[in-house]
Amino acid sequence: MGEAARKPTRPDERKAFLVDLARSEGFDVARVVRPDAISDRPKNALQAFVAKGYHATMDWMEETAERRGHPRSLWPDVRSILILGMNYGPDSDPLEILERRSNASISVYARHRDYHDVIKGRLKTIAGRFAARTGAEVKVFVDTAPVMEKPLAEKAGVGWQGKHTNLVSRDFGSWLFLGSIFTAVDLPPDEPASDSCGSCRACLDICPTNAFPAPYQLDARRCISYLTIEHKGPIPFEFREAMGNRIYGCDDCLAVCPWNKFANTAREAKLQARADLNAPRLADLAVLDDPAFRKLFSGSPIKRIGRDRFVRNVLIACGNSGDPDLVPPCEALLDDASPEVRGAAVWALSRLVSSDRLQRLADRVETDTSVIAEWRHATGRLSPPH
Repeated sequence: MGEAARKPTRPDERKAFLVDLARSEGFDVARVVRPDAISDRPKNALQAFVAKGYHATMDWMEETAERRGHPRSLWPDVRSILILGMNYGPDSDPLEILERRSNASISVYARHRDYHDVIKGRLKTIAGRFAARTGAEVKVFVDTAPVMEKPLAEKAGVGWQGKHTNLVSRDFGSWLFLGSIFTAVDLPPDEPASDSCGSCRACLDICPTNAFPAPYQLDARRCISYLTIEHKGPIPFEFREAMGNRIYGCDDCLAVCPWNKFANTAREAKLQARADLNAPRLADLAVLDDPAFRKLFSGSPIKRIGRDRFVRNVLIACGNSGDPDLVPPCEALLDDASPEVRGAAVWALSRLVSSDRLQRLADRVETDTSVIAEWRHATGRLSPPH
């Protein structure tokens, strides 16, 4: 019987049809959860996260904290939620690049097309076909909506939130993108997953900036992913050396998880790493102007942070590289139009050249507030150059 001829009517038939649609669109896991399944524990943890200021400048987390724990606040008619996961596992150990200090480390999730675009398009296709076949109302969400996808995924049995607060899967380790389809029909829920971290604390111990005050707690103000992506302005001095060559995100706590031994390389072609983003040379990235930046990162999530913030990160990595060949591009950026970039160039050069040479460069540094702070930190001077 053809697809158009048979209309699933029983809840189990509708669920099976929806899961089959998800599989056909490249999702590796699809499981159902009730909208009221989130327990008080993740809700309370989110409230504590915000109360302690761990959300840093991400004000939207405070603004949406109450709604996040209640899916019906997004859509009162929702009866069931399909949580979908798409594997984006890398083909090599993301920690290996950290030893190649003249090359940049980019988080695995950002080495290919923006997953929001990839996943949201697939979710809409699935939802549209499900609605057409069953008459059910549906809505789709990726992680830009105030949905607690990780707690829902745990209750759906996709995985559990590990001590690093990220989702861990027995089948895919740390490498799953999540999306959700809300529907107004009842579907049989799946069994929840149990926490299988045990006594392991590898993810906590590897963090370069000690961003985990305790297991299952993250202080974003200390997290390299936050600092390189969300944080605007100069990066606090105390974290720069620990950043190493990480210029966009950080995978340390994900990559070290023992459950990754079961992970596979992403099978979705659009989520396989671009060769030019696996270990790009810092020297090539430091010279990007705005048009070149936009061209290189077209279709990439990296484009969102803009050229100035990106080059700021690259300069921190240059300063940590110990590579004298990076001095010329750093010197050139002392004349950049952005004070954020100029300030990072001062810091990078303070790590790469002698104090005498740094003094000779002083007159090129403008006396705006941010650059003065960089200069004082670099040289110990109490007054700006000039």
